[in-house]
Amino acid sequence: MVLTGKKLEVAQLLLVVMPAFVLFGYNQSGVGGLLSLRDFAETFPEMDTVTTTGAVKTHKKTIQGTVVAMFTIGALLGALSCSKLGDMLGRRKLIFVAACLTLIGEILQCSSFHIAQFIVGRFILGWGVGQLSATVPVWQSECSGSKNRGAHTVLDGCFISLGYVLESWINLGFFEINFLPVQWRIPLVFPIFISIVLIGTVFLIPESPRWLCRMGRGEQARASLAKFRGLPEDDPLIAAEIGGIELALEETGHTAVSMKDIFTMGKDKLFYRFMLCMLLQLLQQMCGSNLISVYATILFQDSLGMSPELSRVLTGACLTWKFLSCFVAFFTIDRFGRRALFIFSGFGMSSCMLALAVSTSFSDENTSAMGAAAFFIFAFNFFVPIGFLGANFLYCTEVAPIKLRVPMASISTANHWLWNFVVVMVSRQCLPKT
Repeated sequence: MVLTGKKLEVAQLLLVVMPAFVLFGYNQSGVGGLLSLRDFAETFPEMDTVTTTGAVKTHKKTIQGTVVAMFTIGALLGALSCSKLGDMLGRRKLIFVAACLTLIGEILQCSSFHIAQFIVGRFILGWGVGQLSATVPVWQSECSGSKNRGAHTVLDGCFISLGYVLESWINLGFFEINFLPVQWRIPLVFPIFISIVLIGTVFLIPESPRWLCRMGRGEQARASLAKFRGLPEDDPLIAAEIGGIELALEETGHTAVSMKDIFTMGKDKLFYRFMLCMLLQLLQQMCGSNLISVYATILFQDSLGMSPELSRVLTGACLTWKFLSCFVAFFTIDRFGRRALFIFSGFGMSSCMLALAVSTSFSDENTSAMGAAAFFIFAFNFFVPIGFLGANFLYCTEVAPIKLRVPMASISTANHWLWNFVVVMVSRQCLPKT
């Protein structure tokens, strides 16, 4: 590309990072709002919880949760595959492969007339999204300057939320259409266009200079870094930064040369850093943020007793509010640091969950309590993106040494998807009161 400096960084954000993480958010929550549609239930009677009751409904909810969670199983394996493929193929090629997989999965999913094809589509789609979630933050952090790395990577969470927002409003729009198959097939078609954009634009952005240095391609690394910094290749600042990368690679080459070193301590405390990444991704799932995003419509409709249309309106409003709240972290993460935002976000979420536990303990007839519950869902979605919808991916790339950055990021991201699977499976059984 002819763009350099800040313009190139913006192009990277808009042409690669945004499509990748919109796919993340849209496809993760894309089926949750469709499960209560009658035509969807008739097309896949194995998941029909609309016209069934009692033990049959409970059994089909289990199947429903399993099918939805196949996306996360694919994402888990896709993220794990990056531990080898990330350094073998490079960042751009792996993102291209992942985008192609998402396209294949989306086509299979939206054209399904049988549950087997739908499951295969969900799995392939998840595999691609898992690779994107493990690779894009690494590539992004390796290309960004230290001054704005935090703000740039926190945008990942904004784009995930944007995917949630698009999914919720598109679902609502097609819910109003009387031609029933369109109600769920068109929302599943929409992300196909985002995958095509990602496939067509990823090679317009230069490769990671850090990966190029590691591969011994110093001249290409210098050219790539010069484009991202908007400076001539022979500028002293470019030479100094390339020298720092090469020195870091040389130093870590003596102490951390294989994945087994992740599980050792030593002076670099690699195992301690690794466990921080694992714990952070575990907490990101167990706090309930993805539960509310995926099953928000079911939460409002079944758990809080609201009408189907009102439930979808509130879901769209709630996720739009979550998207807007993401920009709090964008403006504060480089000023206050990562740890302060994690603490603030965690304290706010725990307070909201405590309030939700109290307000939902009343019966559905208590409209004041149900209104309070809806309010605290909105409040919860304010606190989530401040610390746990982007900063967690950033932190895992920053604490890892250069030589182990991809393996540590891929394994910790796979841990994110593992607990996502657990949450999706368990919560589908527990959410509705009816």
